[in-house]
Amino acid sequence: MSQVVIYSTGTCPMCEKSKTLLTKWGIPYDEKRVDLDRSALKEMSQITNGARTVPQICIEGKWIGSFTELTEMHMEDELDHLIKSES
Repeated sequence: MSQVVIYSTGTCPMCEKSKTLLTKWGIPYDEKRVDLDRSALKEMSQITNGARTVPQICIEGKWIGSFTELTEMHMEDELDHLIKSES
């Protein structure tokens, strides 16, 4: 299991942007589609204290928020430890 989990839906443009950025940055992630999996929706609700929008992103088991928080963390070099090593 990856250290990053994205709760998403199939019709969410910000979910796609988040996944694209993580891929570009070389950070592996697991996607949980809350529109297809009720258990993923329940899990997202518990982790986020009831958030109803996507994407919702968890890093190392901690809820960080959405696309905005993800990009802020990247700009502050807080994601460097998650980048896949090519060595």
